[in-house]
Amino acid sequence: MRIAIPMSGDCLEQHFGHCEKFAFFDVDPEKKWIISATEIQAPEHQPGLLPPWLKEHDVTLVIAGGIGDRARSLCSVLSIEVIAGARSEKPDVLAQQYLDGKLATADHVCDHDRH
Repeated sequence: MRIAIPMSGDCLEQHFGHCEKFAFFDVDPEKKWIISATEIQAPEHQPGLLPPWLKEHDVTLVIAGGIGDRARSLCSVLSIEVIAGARSEKPDVLAQQYLDGKLATADHVCDHDRH
């Protein structure tokens, strides 16, 4: 399983589409541990680009703060699960919280698609 977390600096970026980079974590969900971690610069922001880009990087789960309806829908079509509403935190902490069953989608999502 591969988790992607959008980042700015060394913490979660609250706006999915405007992150500087992604932290990728290869994890073993049964053993609940992180196998490997890497960071990759995000492509330049373009609507609809990130979900297929993440799929090309074998991502199966995105942990996000705010994420728009279109991005969520595109992820769903590509079989990428999304957990939204995460708090700004270091990505390894968020990945481990997910593995420990302590992270779930909150009500906070990005609403810029509705403007």
